[in-house]
Amino acid sequence: MSEYVIETEALCKRYDRKLALDHLDLRVPRGNVHAIVGANGAGKSTLFRILLGFLAPSSGHARILGCRSDALTPALRGRIGFVNEEHSLPRWMRVDAVTRMQRKQYAHWNQAAFEEVIGHYHVLPEQKVGQLSRGERAGLNLALALAQSPELLVLDEPTLGLDVVAKRAFLEALLYSSAAEACTAIYCSHQMEEVERVADNLIVMEHGRLMHMSAPEDFCARVRLWIADMPFKGPPPSEVPGLLEHKRIEGLHHYLVLDQDDDFGSFLESHGVRSMQSMPVSLDRAVNGFLGKNHASPAAA
Repeated sequence: MSEYVIETEALCKRYDRKLALDHLDLRVPRGNVHAIVGANGAGKSTLFRILLGFLAPSSGHARILGCRSDALTPALRGRIGFVNEEHSLPRWMRVDAVTRMQRKQYAHWNQAAFEEVIGHYHVLPEQKVGQLSRGERAGLNLALALAQSPELLVLDEPTLGLDVVAKRAFLEALLYSSAAEACTAIYCSHQMEEVERVADNLIVMEHGRLMHMSAPEDFCARVRLWIADMPFKGPPPSEVPGLLEHKRIEGLHHYLVLDQDDDFGSFLESHGVRSMQSMPVSLDRAVNGFLGKNHASPAAA
């Protein structure tokens, strides 16, 4: 059994002139919850379509649960649970009928896991799927996926479009499920507060490439915000070490910087700073600053 649930080597996918995956080398170890984040167009959806065998790569290799993604058998697919943002189930079917249908497809069906998750929701067996709220459908999808007893659970924007109450119910069902503890989870989301709550490992993708992988708290520790009272314009942005973002707010310079220690204070002092303070930032601010650094800007008129 491979020590990695996902392995890619020089994986590329090209759509005409667009390179969605750019020689991606990624190895995700077994166990824990791994969050994959990135701006729209980072290549996350393309990566999973290739991994699940729905799309052929232009070049390179991809393996999931130790098997080639282009040679997945029905038995191996049964070891992968998948929940996406659509929560698409047959709307005309009753909840108990959907459950029976799924139970017949999976040899290692865990009814206790299903009951554990669905217990977070007021879902009745006789209800039709079309009568459920979006949050209830999300919970039903999660319950069905975990009842498979998957080795790998892939959650692709599972709380998109859910209200605050439904999001909390979904996350609590995931976090406190014994079935979820027994598998490796891949959690894709733009909601950093969710990532911060559920993830043990943070994977940052940009333009089809792996940009960073570490524990979320380790990534946050690399990014700090410095607020400086400095006369005039301050140093040119090109001269500011580790600069991710610079804003001037009410006369104060706000510098978001990467991998800078107390020497950054000395740098500011050399440019005439009158006072300054340094502070940590949230995961949301750190990730958005990191990703925003290389975003294209509108061409000058």
